[in-house]
Amino acid sequence: MDVYDAVTSRRAVRGFTDEPVPMDALERVLAGAAWAPSGSNLQPWRIYVVTGAPLERLKKLATERVAAGDPWDEREYEMYPRELKSPYAERRSAFGKERYSALGIEREDWEARQRAAIANWECFGAPAVLFCYIDRALGRPQWSDVGMYLQTVMLLLRAEGLHSCPQMAWSQVRKTVDETVQPPDDLMLFCGLSIGYEDPDVSYVRTGRAPVEETVTFIDA
Repeated sequence: MDVYDAVTSRRAVRGFTDEPVPMDALERVLAGAAWAPSGSNLQPWRIYVVTGAPLERLKKLATERVAAGDPWDEREYEMYPRELKSPYAERRSAFGKERYSALGIEREDWEARQRAAIANWECFGAPAVLFCYIDRALGRPQWSDVGMYLQTVMLLLRAEGLHSCPQMAWSQVRKTVDETVQPPDDLMLFCGLSIGYEDPDVSYVRTGRAPVEETVTFIDA
């Protein structure tokens, strides 16, 4: 697959088939992603891939916990600033409207919105999930390294004909994830990444992007 095709076809898929993800494909992707850049080659990511019966148990534990109204685990990082300024607040609002509109959910329908949220912890039906951890002792530059690594993973998954959905929502039930993957105490869960084959019967709206002139400045003189 052409690199540009991989970039433009990558999106957060929220509907997967139950077709198993070939382990050799995952191994190729993760071996390739190991070449992602990182400052001083620290390679600060620590990855756990969960499939099969362990993933089914994790999905069950997480969805039962959320459905029961258990309080979220204390956040170890802030997902978004408390006050999002313009234009970020408008972009986030537009995304929410597009997301729930594709699902046919009205803004006031709290129960339907809750059901849609719970789908996160069902991995949207995906048969594989990657959990990305980072050492608590590391700083913001290393977090950016993790972002470059995850982007590399997502593009290589497209080259394998697979799709993905990055999910910071897993950090809200991080203790449940920890019970499954048993990470060392010095690691912090950043996100999950659901992986699988897209279900073509699930409708979606492709979110737009700001025009280049809104985010890029060329200085040539």
